[in-house]
Amino acid sequence: MQVQTERLLLRRPTVDDLEGFFEIMSNPSAMRYWSTLPHADIEVTRTWLAQMIAREQTGGQHFVIEHDGRVIGEVGAGTLPEFGFIIHPDFWGRGMASEAARAAIDQIFNVTDTPHLFADVDPRNTASLRVLTRLGFIETGRASKTFMLGDGWSDSIYLTLPRP
Repeated sequence: MQVQTERLLLRRPTVDDLEGFFEIMSNPSAMRYWSTLPHADIEVTRTWLAQMIAREQTGGQHFVIEHDGRVIGEVGAGTLPEFGFIIHPDFWGRGMASEAARAAIDQIFNVTDTPHLFADVDPRNTASLRVLTRLGFIETGRASKTFMLGDGWSDSIYLTLPRP
């Protein structure tokens, strides 16, 4: 299953994506607002990728984001209706997160019966909040100290996108 956009290819994850994802998941900038610390070694990424692939068997809707043959991120809903994305910092500010997310959202709504998608975003992650807002997500709530990341607490903004 593949989705082609103007600049990107979205496809299902495979074990061959390990090196590309380790490059992203070990990057402190990429992981700044993720729910875990940067991956210290490739075995952490191997476990993460195996879990992502396994979720595909239970209805997960993950997509690897490729640009010119390079893995540059991930987008989708591993456990519906939870939606999210991560992009390698080398590709920030180019509209690729929006392009990938829009295509993934369309695909998710086309192949599932989920009534909505849900995102949990650190309020400091203003770039991701802008992407989600442009895509039609609306804020539905906020919470403080929702998870501990390293030695500091992170807060959450909750957003929902209803089925069109």
